[in-house]
Amino acid sequence: MATLQIDKLLETVVREKVSDLHITTGQPPVVRASGKMVRLDTKSLEPEDTVGLMKSITPERNQQELQETGGTDFGFAFGDKARFRVAVFKQRGHIGMVLRRIPNEFLTFEQLGLPPVIAELITRPRGLFLVTGPTGSGKTTSLASMINYLNDTEPHHIITLEDPIEYYHSHKKSTINQREVGVDVPSFPEALRRALRMDPDVILVGEMRDLETISAAITAAETGHVVFGTLHTTGAQGTVDRVIDVFPTNQQEQIRTQLSTSIIGILSQALMPKKPKGLVAAYEMLVVTPAIANLIREAKTFRINSAIQTGRKYGMQLLDDALFDLWKKGLVEERDCIVRSNVPGELRARITNAKKGLFDEDDEYEDDDDEWDDD
Repeated sequence: MATLQIDKLLETVVREKVSDLHITTGQPPVVRASGKMVRLDTKSLEPEDTVGLMKSITPERNQQELQETGGTDFGFAFGDKARFRVAVFKQRGHIGMVLRRIPNEFLTFEQLGLPPVIAELITRPRGLFLVTGPTGSGKTTSLASMINYLNDTEPHHIITLEDPIEYYHSHKKSTINQREVGVDVPSFPEALRRALRMDPDVILVGEMRDLETISAAITAAETGHVVFGTLHTTGAQGTVDRVIDVFPTNQQEQIRTQLSTSIIGILSQALMPKKPKGLVAAYEMLVVTPAIANLIREAKTFRINSAIQTGRKYGMQLLDDALFDLWKKGLVEERDCIVRSNVPGELRARITNAKKGLFDEDDEYEDDDDEWDDD
């Protein structure tokens, strides 16, 4: 009964191209479509239903972890139709699950609306490239697109360190080894330390969540590797500050210098509902020029935002400019822009003025449309 049921539910997720499936007791399964939670028209789930659904897809190792710690995560393939990242947890003594759909196909930079300068940055011989934004802002999808681009164009050795592995890459022009934290290697710091002995050209670090990982990633970028990392920060300026603040005060000056020479770019993204349906991403892009490297080294990060604004010719853009553009093109609601803005008061005033017909001279440039599925 349960296996048949989970297959039916996953079929629905794949067919409707929704992003997540939520399973919890006391209500029918719920999907997230275009950013909003929608209940499916089926029966309310009893405690034994959720246990059955969980057991039908959860590996033994993860069922054990669930018993011991009250939660577990894993990735699994639904035939060749899609992959899912699954979080299983206990709530009020019952089982709950959230399954995030990971599409099988890679989207191009154009389809995602990614800033074109990225292609040039990631093909450099070394440096740290950070992709940041809140959970569910599409960081994984953007990174998978970049790794796929390198795989299509460069004869590299690429190592990914992920928890769990989401997109599966096949060897094309590059050789790709994907290591899952908790399965192939115990932790991110350990994985990163070992990766450096594996003759890599490119290393993807799924999450830079502690001093040890951040420090190792910066060192790897300095020693002739391209390193991709993710952080849950918003905006390029906040990201630089966050990286430096992880370190003890007496090391911060040295880290500023190291970061200024190793970092090549920061992509910060926000995902929001697109009118009438689907999702669209807004991007902030910082390209680290010698002038910006100086700001990082001299602890003048508060000037990064204005440097991005004047650095449009290098392919830079502020998140709020991208949000304003999407609103101006009628792709998104005003409210959705303002809640994702870095300076909501200013963006609100700018939209109000635009409605009255008072555009800034900067607002006259056009950008390409961004296409996102519900991923």
